[in-house]
Amino acid sequence: MSDTFQWLYSPIVKEHFTNPKNVFDPDEKFEGNAEGVVGNIKCGDQMMFMLKIQDDRIADVRWKTYGCASAIASTSMLSEVIKGMPIRDAYSIKPSDIAKRLGGLPENKIHCSVLGDKALRAAIDGYLDKNGRSGEFKGEDAVVICNCLNITDKDIEQAVKDGARNWEQLQAATKIGTVCGGCKPRAEELLHEFVHIYGD
Repeated sequence: MSDTFQWLYSPIVKEHFTNPKNVFDPDEKFEGNAEGVVGNIKCGDQMMFMLKIQDDRIADVRWKTYGCASAIASTSMLSEVIKGMPIRDAYSIKPSDIAKRLGGLPENKIHCSVLGDKALRAAIDGYLDKNGRSGEFKGEDAVVICNCLNITDKDIEQAVKDGARNWEQLQAATKIGTVCGGCKPRAEELLHEFVHIYGD
């Protein structure tokens, strides 16, 4: 192989990218009872997660994505980790947990690892909705980003869903960064990630 071609990912990422686990195959006739879809096909990344939930535990999982190596490997790893897990525990898994199991991801690809995480939560939320338990886990996984105003990552995500696409629009929607401003670097990272997922 030419020295000019360099694989930038860990061997674990390479394994999950070249041999992804639990990928959806329509011929398999997988029978799930929860489904979540997130992402923006215009940006090249979209994720579908299907779960078979029994007694509030994930019995089986399938997924399908249009995305890069990071998105594929992250979701493959996530699908393996959550098998047999209670849905409340699965709901709390963070992209950083999966990235760590993969041996890390390039900094400019971290945002790709959130797709599976978001699709998983969307599937669990859908399952709870269908069973008269809407919002049961909402907020349990929220992380405070702006301590001055107690603004969480969920507030930033919702602002992007509602149309915020840049820092000024995010500030107008949430008032984040208007006190000490120390939260701006992390908030802008999250803004970029969520725009990548939900942007038009």
